[in-house]
Amino acid sequence: MAMKSQLTLFEKIWNGHVIVDFGDNTYLIHIDRNFLHELSGALSFKGIDEAHRTVRHPELTFATIDHVVDTEPGRDVETKIPGGSEFIRGLRTGTTNHGIRLFDLDDPFQGIVHVIAPELGLALPGTTIVCGDSHTCTIGGIGALAWGIGSTDGEHVLATQTLVQARPKTMRIIFDGSLGEGVTAKDMILYLIGKIGADGGNGYAVEYAGSVIRRLSIDGRLTICNMSVEFSARTGLVAPDDTIAEYLCERPFAPKGQMWEKAVTYWKTLPSDSGARFDKEVTIDCTDIRPQVTWGTSPEHVVAVDGFVPDPADNSRAGARLSMERALSYMGLAPGTQMENVKIDAAFIGSCTNGRLSDLRLAADILKGRKVSIGVRAICSPGSSQVKRAAEAEDLNKIFLEAGFEWREAGCSLCMSGGAGGEGFDDQQRVVTTTNRNFEGRQGPRVRSHLASPATVAASAVTGHIADPRKLGK
Repeated sequence: MAMKSQLTLFEKIWNGHVIVDFGDNTYLIHIDRNFLHELSGALSFKGIDEAHRTVRHPELTFATIDHVVDTEPGRDVETKIPGGSEFIRGLRTGTTNHGIRLFDLDDPFQGIVHVIAPELGLALPGTTIVCGDSHTCTIGGIGALAWGIGSTDGEHVLATQTLVQARPKTMRIIFDGSLGEGVTAKDMILYLIGKIGADGGNGYAVEYAGSVIRRLSIDGRLTICNMSVEFSARTGLVAPDDTIAEYLCERPFAPKGQMWEKAVTYWKTLPSDSGARFDKEVTIDCTDIRPQVTWGTSPEHVVAVDGFVPDPADNSRAGARLSMERALSYMGLAPGTQMENVKIDAAFIGSCTNGRLSDLRLAADILKGRKVSIGVRAICSPGSSQVKRAAEAEDLNKIFLEAGFEWREAGCSLCMSGGAGGEGFDDQQRVVTTTNRNFEGRQGPRVRSHLASPATVAASAVTGHIADPRKLGK
């Protein structure tokens, strides 16, 4: 009798969605959910309209406005971002013409697409999900197979509910041990990228596993999966478990009644089999992780917050040395600088990485009873309108405002120098931020961005320099 094949989580989802195997590692895959925002959505609608095509399954596509909308109070379609208003109108027209649900600016469910997808129960374990945004991999935190696509592929999904894809290799990253005081999911993923490099996941679908992952909240898992693309992975996933089921239960768009019971039964079959084999495995001892902060222009340019800027001369690889030297020049830092001595001009809390309610609570624990340092501009943009309302119900907004933060509407905001009036931060300002990218100009012309957790950002805002949140406590 032939033994049953031992499969990974990724393989189970992938195999269940293959329509055609074209050979040469190329497949036609069924897509369960397609998410649009005003940038990718407007372009995809333009493409299918010009080709005189229709949307095959409008009930499987959902749209939101998040990327180029202002996050200042009183915002409307007339965004200050150049060309932004046209994208918003294009998305509104496309969703109306094709019968697609849009979470518009006045919708109580509006927010960053990767925040609202799991929050509303639109994203479910075992499903395939695409969106015209590289951080779609965030949704893997609830056990979905999710990845970013371009607008041309977006047209294909709208017209056919399928996509031609190459099958990635598989990697398992095991986080074991225990997290120390003040160490968060953001610190875990930054530490990992520092260890394996910004190209360490190239060509892989990554499953995050281990005792620490199992103990993480769903928000923490979403944060880790969010930054899978920052080490070049195709996507990241966490196996569904009771924590995920509890999170999704009673979400607005989640299955109900008998369909819920059937869904949970299916989800229990998805975790990787004990004998499943991965193309690569990495183990991280979380006991070694301290709060992290980036010093350069790549997520791999990272050290502990109580550490020092490294010296390029200590790196044996010529290419890496040149990259480090350029990063130090752009960031205005010298080798050997103690990170806690680096003064900042601004602080930002939000984004699809760290704009959830638990992130705001974490920052508020630091901010309560304290004031933002004189000369530091501090901004908080909740990840969704639901998060904003929940935070306000807990009076978290009052803590942020009393500390000296600007309290914004939901959206991508200053993650990409897009929202918050479209101005970005000022020229050459140094910003400590909960976002996911720190390349040159990401948050404004010549702006110097340091990636960190909400706790580290809050601690830095009130001290006026990059700060170790463990030294402030609650």
